[in-house]
Amino acid sequence: MREIFSIPPEAIRPDIGAVLRAQGVPPDAPLSARTERMAVEAIRMMDDEGRPVALFEEVTRADFAAAYAGEGMNEPETPLDRIEPVAEDRALFALTLGQAVCDRIAALFDGGDPALGAMLDAAASEAADRAVTAVEARFRERLDRERGEDPARHVLAYSPGYCGWHVSAQRRLFTRLRPEEIGIRLRESFLMDPLKSVSGALLSGPARIHRFEARYPFCRGCRDRTCRDRIAALGDD
Repeated sequence: MREIFSIPPEAIRPDIGAVLRAQGVPPDAPLSARTERMAVEAIRMMDDEGRPVALFEEVTRADFAAAYAGEGMNEPETPLDRIEPVAEDRALFALTLGQAVCDRIAALFDGGDPALGAMLDAAASEAADRAVTAVEARFRERLDRERGEDPARHVLAYSPGYCGWHVSAQRRLFTRLRPEEIGIRLRESFLMDPLKSVSGALLSGPARIHRFEARYPFCRGCRDRTCRDRIAALGDD
């Protein structure tokens, strides 16, 4: 099962509040007219310049193990060590918003408008997060079609660089998935080109398999803790 698909920009369009939160603006903070205009303009640019496209491919447990092991630099214990063995299905994925929006961000910084550049960077990052949710939903829809609907089935994405999965695993993930087909290239540093791209694994199963306490040693150094919101959104089994 290998699927490539475009994501309509409006399907992952962030709202003004999300873009401002990504910029560190508290929800109840007073906004200047200029700040609000910039947020609106950044979202418009994201719509105009973004070309979201994604790829996922179902893999065997052996394929997943090889991609997950990477260069052997994962933390000694990670949530995926416990989640993957009880997952019902597994896939590797990659998505990108395309090069044009990244070029526009760079042009704004280079051209003397760093404030709007930072706002567009935030809008694109929010859109990329929403694109991950779209890929999770697409994989679940595919599983529902092929194996029958299951209300208890939940799909979550996990990426190298997070939750103890070392970013160097990107190399083996790319070797197996070949996301160059949708225009994503891996740098020696393990960053991706275009920069607004995401890669990782999709695991399906009941909500309970995805739950874990943020008590791993590396959790102390995690700044965003978005795993808490993702797990909470699963609801009950």
